Amino acid sequence: MIDPTTVTWTLVIIGLVIYAPPLYMQILAIKDPHGRKVKDLVIGKGEDYADRTHFLFCYGTGWADMIMQFPPLIAGSIGVILGRPWGYLLWAAVAAVSLYISIVLWFVDREYVYPKCGPLAFFTYYWGIWVYWSITVLAYSIVRINELAV
Repeated sequence: MIDPTTVTWTLVIIGLVIYAPPLYMQILAIKDPHGRKVKDLVIGKGEDYADRTHFLFCYGTGWADMIMQFPPLIAGSIGVILGRPWGYLLWAAVAAVSLYISIVLWFVDREYVYPKCGPLAFFTYYWGIWVYWSITVLAYSIVRINELAV
């Protein structure tokens, strides 16, 4: 058992807060991928998909997040709160996937999002926050799992 610390609770809370809006958007994207609300949230007010590939990418990442991102995030968060090593392993997996997709999306969405929001918002809230959270959680999970080996 790995007792949760203040850092654990802080990372759980930050993770749940930063992932709530994308969860909402991905549920909408799966339910009604061509809906105006989805396009307004994912692309921008009054905007449309750039092309069919852009639509498929948005729709595909919606499904991928619902399968690969959110279930392990929720289960891992419960696991770390309970002090279970498997929680930290799930967290590390979620952080790795999150870091990967954040880097991909940084390049994909840079053309569309960056000009609309500017560098501060882009590198903090729009994509940076998931990169920072992911790196922190990945490092923290490795440290906490290694505490068991010592």
